[in-house]
Amino acid sequence: MIRVLLADDEAMVRAGVRAILDSGGEAEVVAEAGDGHEAVELASAHRPDVALLDVRMPRLDGLAAAEEIVRTVPGTAVAILTTFSERTYVARALAGGATGFLLKSGDPYELLAGVRAVAGGAAFLSPKVARYVIEGLGGADGGGRLAREAEARARAEALSPREREVLGLVGAGLSNPEIAARLHLVEGTVKAYVSAVLDRLGVRNRVQAAIVAYEAGLVDRRRTVSSGAATRGGGRRWAAGPGR
Repeated sequence: MIRVLLADDEAMVRAGVRAILDSGGEAEVVAEAGDGHEAVELASAHRPDVALLDVRMPRLDGLAAAEEIVRTVPGTAVAILTTFSERTYVARALAGGATGFLLKSGDPYELLAGVRAVAGGAAFLSPKVARYVIEGLGGADGGGRLAREAEARARAEALSPREREVLGLVGAGLSNPEIAARLHLVEGTVKAYVSAVLDRLGVRNRVQAAIVAYEAGLVDRRRTVSSGAATRGGGRRWAAGPGR
């Protein structure tokens, strides 16, 4: 059973999310918080598998709470569940170590799939958020974008040829078993490669690694946006085994 901490300042929203999680039979809400500060305290006390946080909450917002939970409770995966899909929120959440970003307007299955994914060490983005991440990499910020791409290429070039190949497949959304099948490797070897890639790039998770892959030109953006590795609920996932 996946143990979930739920943080939202609206009691009715918490009740609805709890009902959805209960209906799936795979997760239980072990604690509820009405603000970000309380969420951090309860995460430390209960050590849940997943902390599911709203963005706009009193005392401490969900993005700051996410960063603190990632820092102080490393065994807890963090996912954002919010009405607000502003790109600045998405960017800050992913940079802060969150591995899920879900929208309250999504399908209930999306919530269940997202919690399951992040609890298993994977990453999950709602379809609209995934499109922001993918298409936003080619944004029109001119020199800033070019500088990011140059830096990403330099970081990718420091990898071995096989590691770059693995990074490109991570960027395309393939799971460890899918990468193993594509490269004719055993899954344990792929997991070792993925861990090495994350460490050498200095990134926290597969979402951040995928961003490097896109900016380094290792992924065909158009093909991945249109097809990609989609889950049943339409969300995009960068899947892994526990930890990586």
